[in-house]
Amino acid sequence: MSTPLPLVREGPARVRIPRFGAMRVDGLVYASDEMLRTLPKGDQALTQVVNVAQLPGIVSASIAMPDFHWGYGFPIGGVAAFDPAQGGVVSPGGVGYDINCGVRLLATSLEAEPVRPRLRALAEELYRQIPSGVGASQPGKLAVRELEGALAGGARWAQRRGFGEPADVEALEEGGCLRGADPDLVSDRAKERGRGQLGTIGSGNHFVEVGVVDCVYDAAAAAAFGLAAGSLTIFIHTGSRGLGYQVCDDFLKTMLHAAHRYGIALPDRQLCCAPLGSPEAERYLSAMRAAANFAFANRQMITHYVRASIERVLGVSPREHGIRVVYDVCHNIAKLERHGERDLCVHRKGATRALPPGDERVPAPYRAVGQPVLVPGDMGRYSFVLAGAAGSAEAFASSCHGAGRMLSRKAASAAARPRNLPKELEQQGIFVRAASRATVDEEMPEAYKDVAQVVDVVDAAGLARKVARLRPLAVVKG
Repeated sequence: MSTPLPLVREGPARVRIPRFGAMRVDGLVYASDEMLRTLPKGDQALTQVVNVAQLPGIVSASIAMPDFHWGYGFPIGGVAAFDPAQGGVVSPGGVGYDINCGVRLLATSLEAEPVRPRLRALAEELYRQIPSGVGASQPGKLAVRELEGALAGGARWAQRRGFGEPADVEALEEGGCLRGADPDLVSDRAKERGRGQLGTIGSGNHFVEVGVVDCVYDAAAAAAFGLAAGSLTIFIHTGSRGLGYQVCDDFLKTMLHAAHRYGIALPDRQLCCAPLGSPEAERYLSAMRAAANFAFANRQMITHYVRASIERVLGVSPREHGIRVVYDVCHNIAKLERHGERDLCVHRKGATRALPPGDERVPAPYRAVGQPVLVPGDMGRYSFVLAGAAGSAEAFASSCHGAGRMLSRKAASAAARPRNLPKELEQQGIFVRAASRATVDEEMPEAYKDVAQVVDVVDAAGLARKVARLRPLAVVKG
C-alpha cells in the first residue's frame, strides 16, 4: 500500500484504522505510539490488518495485538472472527504453518536459589532428553495407528500412554484435545513427517525454559495459579512440528481453488479461504484439529521428559518437586466459539485466548480470577503470566502471545555475529543449550520487542492483567 494508512488514536493502548475501500470492518490495533514509531522498515503487518478486514463475514474488526509483525497472509498477532451465518470463511493464513504452536507453564514446589549450582547440568539433561533443532526426532517412530491416536486424542492420549499424570490434562485449553479432528484427512506425507517428532522441540523460537518467579503483581491470581515468589518454573514452547506444517501446505492449494470457486475476491493470495460449512472448509478444520491435537500431545510428552530430567539431575522425588501444569494455550488456531449470541470461527495467529473471570470455560480453580495467559519474552529478559479480563470481549477473548520480533532472523544473525551470546547470557546467570550457534544468534534478545511494553499495552487495554513476572535461568533452544 503506497499511501499512509489512516490511523486514529483511541487512548494510550488502541489505534483504529477506519474502514475504507474494500474493507468490511475497521482495523483495531493495540499499540503504543512508540511501537508504531519503531516498526521495522518495510513491515507490512498493518497492511495485512487492512487486507484481513476485506474477507467475507468478518465480525466487528480486524485486530492486531501489540506483538504484531509481518506474517503469512494474516499478521502474526492477528485476531479475526467470522460468522458462518454471514458468509464467513476459514483461512489457513489465519492459523499459520505451525498449527497450535503454543506454550505450557509448569509450576514447582522448588525454590530456585538452591537449584542454581545445578542449572548447567539441568540444561544439558533437558537437551539430551528432548531433541531439538531442524528435523529433530525421538529414537524410533510411531506406527501410523499410534500416531492417529495422538491426532484424535491430543494430550490425554499421551498421558494414557504413560507420559505424565492425569492431573496434567485438567487445566489445558480445550482440555488438550480439539473435538472434530479427523486423522484420515491428514496426508500420508504429513503423518510420515510427524511419526518421530512427538516429544521434540523443533527449531526457531521454540524452547524449554527453566525460570524463577521474581515478581508477583496479583497475589490472589498467583496463588490460584500456584506461582510463589522465588519458585522454579518451566515454560514449554513448541507446536505441531513438520506434521502441522505439512497440513497447512497441503490445504493452501485447495483453498486457492475454493476462493475462486466461491467467487471470493482475495486482496492477497495468502488469504486463500473457503466459506464455513463448505466441504473445503470442513476438511481443513478437521485436519487442522488433528494437527492441533498432535501439538497438545507433543507438549504433554515433553512435560514427562522435564519431570524425568529434574528428578535425575536434582535427585528429588515427585513429592519434593511438585511439578504441576498451570495451563497450556494455543497460539495458532481457528476455533468455533460462542461470543455473545453468536457462534463464530475465531482465528488467532500469534495470539492467545484470554477468558475473563466467571467464564464457565475457565477451569474451576481459576474461574474466580480468569484464565491464565502465558506470555514468554526473549531468553535474556523476562516473561509474564497474565489473567484474562473483561475487556478482552472486544477482541473475542484474546490477548498477545509473546514479545514480537523486531529483527528478521537474517538481521539478527548479522548483528550477533561479532558477539558471543551464550557467554553474555551466562554472565547474566542464564545458561543456554542449543542445537547450533545460529539458533542462538537468530533468537538474540534484541531481535524482539521488550515484552514488558507489550504486556503494559495489553493491561492498559483491559485485555488481561498482570499476575507475575518470570526470569529465565536456563534455556534449551531448537
